[in-house]
Amino acid sequence: MQSSQNSGSLYIVATPIGHLDDISTRAADVLNSVQIVAAEDTRRSRILLNKLGAESARMIALNEHNEQARVDRLIGKLQAGIDIAVVSDAGTPLISDPGFRLVRAAWECGIKVVPIPGCSAVMAALSICPLPVDRFLFEGFLPAKSGQRLKRLEEITNTPAALIFFESPRRILSALNDLAAVVGKERAVMVARELTKIHETVVYGSVASVVDKLATTEARGEYVCILQGVENVKSDEKEAAKLMKVLSNELNPSQAARLAAKFTGLPKASLYKMVQKDAQ
Repeated sequence: MQSSQNSGSLYIVATPIGHLDDISTRAADVLNSVQIVAAEDTRRSRILLNKLGAESARMIALNEHNEQARVDRLIGKLQAGIDIAVVSDAGTPLISDPGFRLVRAAWECGIKVVPIPGCSAVMAALSICPLPVDRFLFEGFLPAKSGQRLKRLEEITNTPAALIFFESPRRILSALNDLAAVVGKERAVMVARELTKIHETVVYGSVASVVDKLATTEARGEYVCILQGVENVKSDEKEAAKLMKVLSNELNPSQAARLAAKFTGLPKASLYKMVQKDAQ
């Protein structure tokens, strides 16, 4: 669909993840020029707008609870020629933050969508990570419940790509313990919290050692976790298949997969499937 020349533009603006001086000049200019700022939390974003001198911008709350209901109203404003900027609490909108429904609707209506790149907790963590991150899988937030989390980790941890996920302070230790149960305690992981803030903390080591270090510190802020990818996956799978063949002669498939997972670091689910495939 062709963009209407009379429509406003929708700006997706990255804002600081902590230190307010990290705002880009272009982001500041956009926030000062638009008539409406759609913010995940208007109170938090108002602090930034006041610092930038953008007090005249009208703020509208756009969060996970009201986004669907606000889309038609905001699209109407854009079609009337009003420019709108979308900001999240911190970092780049749509990266585990609201904004997707509005962006998709804007595209469908032929409205110009403009990225204003900048801060991102994911990119900040990747830039200081001592693990190979030339390939990575971004998972966002893992499921809150342990059973669902374990299942998801088994699905996504058997890959050469580094795995990146977010976690809350309330669940960080339980999530890392679930991670250890799936990939083993020795797999390397980096965990960062409060990046660019006063209490910035980055911990690196085996999953077990990181759990020990975090257990003695106060949990605060949002955590970014980067798990080392699996090396030589195909070779590991061949060796694992041999091990599963031996173990399955003595144990039931579930027990064999659980034991093999401890030796190989591969997900129990994929090891269990090896037994099923051989049985067919």
